[in-house]
Amino acid sequence: MAIGVHKSNPAGQLVRDGHWPKAKPDPIYLPKDADARLQAWVQPHAGDDPAALRNRAIVALFLGTGVTALEGRTARREDLQPDAAPPYLRVPAHGARDTRTIPLAAFAVPILTEWCVRRRTLPVVGDLVFSLQASGEPITDMSLGKIVRAAFLAIDFEAQEMSPRVLRNTYCRRLLLAGRNRDEVSKLLGLASTRTCDRIRATIDAQL
Repeated sequence: MAIGVHKSNPAGQLVRDGHWPKAKPDPIYLPKDADARLQAWVQPHAGDDPAALRNRAIVALFLGTGVTALEGRTARREDLQPDAAPPYLRVPAHGARDTRTIPLAAFAVPILTEWCVRRRTLPVVGDLVFSLQASGEPITDMSLGKIVRAAFLAIDFEAQEMSPRVLRNTYCRRLLLAGRNRDEVSKLLGLASTRTCDRIRATIDAQL
């Protein structure tokens, strides 16, 4: 417009017609049958090369602990203890979130145990649980998204969103279905409020 190419803003009408959504979209999660299929998919498979084993372990960590993408990407080897009694992941404090200890879901223990053993044999620099290169650099968000999406497609699950957040929502919903109260689940998720749990609880109530 300033140099005379357009006499009006071509996006103006779209802006005038657009509206901010009044409510957040419903959270996306794996239905119980898809959750069960993914739990089976993350079990150790004979013949997995290190990359395939790592990818199963990555999905198992998110599905079995409900951590955020950042927390999973930056998890350190000393914080993941699949051989402890009970097995756990320690998430260091960051931002407004305090340090928390998350028990590992039973289905995640075999693959994470095997990955920890294999990880010690690989020529990878640093102490991250997961990295894509021998340099030890953290796995990127883009690569993480591709790994999770591939796992979803492997179990025939497709949705508008296919990211680690779906695994976090599934973890939350699974605990709520098991009878855990929203305050306890929110604490495991590292949340200061119960809003997320309340939104996911609503998906359960809607099916009753």
